[in-house]
Amino acid sequence: MMDKGFQWWPDQASNFAGRVDSLFIFLIGVTTFFTLLIFVMIVYLALKYRRRPGRKPQPVHTSHALELTWTIIPFALTLVMFFWGAGIFIHMQHPPDDAMEIHVMGKQWMWKIQHPTGKREINELHLPRGRPIKLFMTSQDVIHSFYMPAFRVKQDVLPGRYTSQWFTPIRDGEYHLFCAEYCGTDHSRMIGKVVVMEPAAYQAWLAGTPGDESPAVGGAKLFTQFQCITCHGQRGPGLQGVFGSRRKFTDGSEQTADENYLRESILNPSAKIVAGYQPLMPTYQGQLTEEQVMQLIAYIKSLNEKPSK
Repeated sequence: MMDKGFQWWPDQASNFAGRVDSLFIFLIGVTTFFTLLIFVMIVYLALKYRRRPGRKPQPVHTSHALELTWTIIPFALTLVMFFWGAGIFIHMQHPPDDAMEIHVMGKQWMWKIQHPTGKREINELHLPRGRPIKLFMTSQDVIHSFYMPAFRVKQDVLPGRYTSQWFTPIRDGEYHLFCAEYCGTDHSRMIGKVVVMEPAAYQAWLAGTPGDESPAVGGAKLFTQFQCITCHGQRGPGLQGVFGSRRKFTDGSEQTADENYLRESILNPSAKIVAGYQPLMPTYQGQLTEEQVMQLIAYIKSLNEKPSK
């Protein structure tokens, strides 16, 4: 936590922390063991076979068993490291369907954050304990990196594209938030805190001060304001069900309609033309801010949601 001062080991505040730490300890243990083994063997062999008067070098006979041993054991350890690390990485890349999506925008030199209800924060991130969280991130200017040590989460935040990271907070408290990518003069001041709360306390915090409209609601207004509904609501391709679907293009290629595809379709619609349609959509490059593009994407994604009964 932020008020603990010096710690030999950071807090484990997310569902990934224990798994990442276990892998790290294993890697350190293997590295330490072989470092000491090699050092001891160098000293021992240097002393045993040092040059002495009247002693001549003897021919060395190959031991296939020894060669197989020092080949198979490191290879097996390497496989363990690879599959262990790959398993954690793959799990980190697939958020659960019920994860709460929070928008994060990096900007020299601050973090701008917006919750699904529309509530905004700067350099602070309040989270409910026990709820899967998906951070949907982009940068307004240069490359940043969203780093929360206690959660073992670090993800580059890039201009011109979207990245994401998910985790589940498991421990109440306040934790450090850093930018881990040098981003300019005041990079060292681009810091903040993450506050993990009881779910009821989080809901009370959300209701404490009025927030802005949600990203999806803001996107719906932009959808009407920029007359997107003229084509997509009448004679063009409908947007309900588009997010997450496979899109086939006139050049024969295919792509899943994720956030980056939607962004490109809004800002550079002629880059990929869906089969069966003409390149009639105008570009909105320069007309929309990054935040407005994120809102439009949030609206398109919301069209996949089933209406509550």
